[in-house]
Amino acid sequence: MNRPWNEDEEILLTGVRRGDEQAMKALYETYVGYLRSVCFRYVSDPDAVKDLLQDSFIKIFTAIDSFEYRGKGSLRAWMTQVTTYQALSYLRSRRKFSFLDEEYDLPDEPEEAPTDLQGLPAEAIQEMIRELPTGYRLVFCLYALDGLSHKQVAQQLGIKEGTSASQYARARKLLAQKIKAYMEERGL
Repeated sequence: MNRPWNEDEEILLTGVRRGDEQAMKALYETYVGYLRSVCFRYVSDPDAVKDLLQDSFIKIFTAIDSFEYRGKGSLRAWMTQVTTYQALSYLRSRRKFSFLDEEYDLPDEPEEAPTDLQGLPAEAIQEMIRELPTGYRLVFCLYALDGLSHKQVAQQLGIKEGTSASQYARARKLLAQKIKAYMEERGL
């Protein structure tokens, strides 16, 4: 029987909870690429990302019964949270991040990234984010991409709320410089 796993995540979730191997495989295949990119937001080592992805799926499959479905997109959001938590735990356990006070020759005035990013590939932006110093990158990703507040970021990382805000501002400045340089180099 052909099941519409990709058509409805609630049906997929039901199958996974029943232990249906096809549903589990479909869940993995549907979300592995996306969750890999989530891992790469935080960790740049490809071998570590493979381990994190495996650990994340183990956690997802073992905790799936505790997940409360709240409508379309909630399963993906929950799996993103699980994966993000796994990545942050990995970094904390290896003390792989620090929060920088120096400004990397950043101007005093905020430099805004060009608003017209047409012609700028998503891969280039992702690479620029990965190149940010680890502390900047963590705060930027948690705040700008994952939508956490500075208070929530601070709680996640064990830092002060003001540190989160300043690291985010510095990350934005540095990212704006990178985008501007990229666009100038390519005449965009």
